Amino acid sequence: MAGNRVVKLVQQTALPIVQEAGMELVDVEFVKEGGRWYLRIFIDKPGGINHEDCRFVSEKMDRLLDEHNLVAHAYALEVSSPGIERPLKHLNDFNRFADRLANITTYTAINGLKKFRCRLQGTRGAAVAIDMGGVDFLIPFEQIASARLAGDFNCSGRK
Repeated sequence: MAGNRVVKLVQQTALPIVQEAGMELVDVEFVKEGGRWYLRIFIDKPGGINHEDCRFVSEKMDRLLDEHNLVAHAYALEVSSPGIERPLKHLNDFNRFADRLANITTYTAINGLKKFRCRLQGTRGAAVAIDMGGVDFLIPFEQIASARLAGDFNCSGRK
């Protein structure tokens, strides 16, 4: 699939730029929305990213994408933070965000479930440990179809 090829090439091109600047390459998407193609690069760093970080990566990538003609047709380049509900793509992400809420979807059912809203507990070998309201589960990493941090919007007023 051409989209997957573009994503892999952009990841390979962006990774050294992002790492050299002390940032993390979280994800790359190449999607068609409303008849227009978008190349999205998501970056992060401890303490969060700012406009200057996005501008820096955008300018470097724009030049390299044009030089190497990595995308054969028109597209819009967007560089941004992964946001509150950032994707969890690597096994180490589950350790890094231990004790945070997440939404995980698996390829096959585990204990009768394919969708989990849970608290991350880190990893155990090649499995992700989660807590669902006091019930602990281990999900083999290779069974995870998608995982994202979940916004914890529990707003309770206090006097």
